[in-house]
Amino acid sequence: MFEGKCLIVEGRSDKLQIEPILNENVTILCTNGTIGVHQLEELLDPYEGCELFTFFDADTSGDKLRALMDRHYPEAEHLRTMPTYKEVETTPRKVLAMILLRAHFSIHNEYIL
Repeated sequence: MFEGKCLIVEGRSDKLQIEPILNENVTILCTNGTIGVHQLEELLDPYEGCELFTFFDADTSGDKLRALMDRHYPEAEHLRTMPTYKEVETTPRKVLAMILLRAHFSIHNEYIL
């Protein structure tokens, strides 16, 4: 079983956009798009001791994933990109850094505005 912070994103591009910003060990898991309850449980079971965060796109798919997480993992904190950018992968890293910083993630100084 893992401990620490676990960030759930939709895809690999989101993960690659966020990873360089973080200045701490964070497990980043990808749902690879829409996911069902069973697949979500399989994905998250090893991380049940972790502090859960989600960072999904500002679209219908992201809304569905947030609703699924709310039903099955209500303790998860949802991080949101601005509707202007719609997708995590297209959100500038400095903007992502500020969102992550507000959620008490440690980020590299070069990304602080």
